[in-house]
Amino acid sequence: MANGRRIHNRLAVLRAERGISRLDLSRAIGVNPQTIGYLERGDYSPSLDLALRLSEVFALPVEAIFSTKPFSPLSEQVYGNVRQEEVS
Repeated sequence: MANGRRIHNRLAVLRAERGISRLDLSRAIGVNPQTIGYLERGDYSPSLDLALRLSEVFALPVEAIFSTKPFSPLSEQVYGNVRQEEVS
């Protein structure tokens, strides 16, 4: 985080959805598998080149993978803002 601003991502979720290991993803984009772990934890912000390579692998726009704001949970996006007491 060179500029002190955290970059949030969906890499772990995308990998899980597609059954891709860190090793497989790292090979696909030409980085060390540890780099994938650093990215997923938010310990490292990707370069533009790296973000674009990940975008190509997942066939998604960069902004669907990375954001300067936390992503809302997928359940919230799919089902809307449902409070727990409304469900009970």
